[in-house]
Amino acid sequence: MGVITQRRVGQMKAQLLKEESGPGGLSLTEVPDLVPGPGQLLVDIKSCGVCFPDLLISQGKYQIRPPLPFIPGTEVAGVVREAPDGGQYQAGDKVLVTPMVGGFAEQILVTPEMLLPMPEGLTFDEGAALGINFQTAVFALKMRAQTAPGEVVGVLGAAGGIGVASILVAKAMGAQVVAIVHRTGATDLLKSLGADHVVQLTDGWGEKLREVAPEGVDVMIDPSGGDVFDEALRQVAPDGRYVVVGFAAGGIPTVKLNRVLFRNVAIVGAAWGEYLRTHPNDNIPGLIHDEITEMIGAGLRPPVTATYPLADTGQALTDMADGKILGKAVIQIAD
Repeated sequence: MGVITQRRVGQMKAQLLKEESGPGGLSLTEVPDLVPGPGQLLVDIKSCGVCFPDLLISQGKYQIRPPLPFIPGTEVAGVVREAPDGGQYQAGDKVLVTPMVGGFAEQILVTPEMLLPMPEGLTFDEGAALGINFQTAVFALKMRAQTAPGEVVGVLGAAGGIGVASILVAKAMGAQVVAIVHRTGATDLLKSLGADHVVQLTDGWGEKLREVAPEGVDVMIDPSGGDVFDEALRQVAPDGRYVVVGFAAGGIPTVKLNRVLFRNVAIVGAAWGEYLRTHPNDNIPGLIHDEITEMIGAGLRPPVTATYPLADTGQALTDMADGKILGKAVIQIAD
């Protein structure tokens, strides 16, 4: 942890991506303070989550490729500094922002529709940890899979950010959870989050899953893709749903449709960002945020398992890429 110092008036610190070469393309730079234009709000950033899209954006592999140089960072928790008169938000309000870029800095400019109120009782680190992962988990489990209380949910990549969020959301929805994890040393964390069973992703893992879920899982959440897909699809119970969230493992698998047909299994996509792009006027983020806020009121807390100062943002992204972060990492930007 570095010491957070007060910046000089007229300048702010930001991580600029100067080349799409991955985390090494970031450079901590002093840039002029931001000045809000008509209809804009200025937010002082306190914390910013670290998520997989940040890594892809730094590599030029994401669907959004802003012109260089730019400031990455997609999961902001902060405080409104300046706001237009008469709006929903006022100076001093604690807010969450999911801007896709701009979060690895001391300030960000936003429009009102980009903001959500930060739920009561959360720290800024916890607010930043909500971000894309929890919105994706609710979208996948509730809207796409229509998970019901008492159903069994399998979570691949359970020690990652989306995996952790999926465990917590599934438990909040009344489901049983089987956490399926490749990395070792994560069992205690996953159990502490509420996972009913933990299955290590080694040879024969499907048989071990059947020992705790003899009929298979009703819902399989897959943010990984890759080589485990075929075996994971076999572990879905008749009438179950296989939810494709992403391809963090790198490979995009193909489907043997006979397994889908004869067990009446549904394979559904849960691309949260793309859904927002194609449904811009549906206020789905607000509705999902209301769901998450209710879960927080009932006791859910987004765990923050690693923190980094703004200067070490590149290291945080590298550690995530190398699988060194169990759970969720957050960049601490200000007190």
